[in-house]
Amino acid sequence: MDDFELIFTMLGERATTEIHRNENSQGLPKLKNDAKAGSDIAGGARKQLEKRLGKSIVSKKNYLKKSEDRKRLS
Repeated sequence: MDDFELIFTMLGERATTEIHRNENSQGLPKLKNDAKAGSDIAGGARKQLEKRLGKSIVSKKNYLKKSEDRKRLS
């Protein structure tokens, strides 16, 4: 991940945590709503930045490469 990807991921996680703490959410449906709200906040911020910059901030660096020395089972 590059800096912006990490920042927006952290923003979504932190927003979700703060929403949960503020609303004292209990149960899976409410926690799921908190996670959706946190991701909407981070996603909106990312889209605003991409619009302003005129390019995507998502990089190909966020995918793990397969290890070459990993042994295959046969």
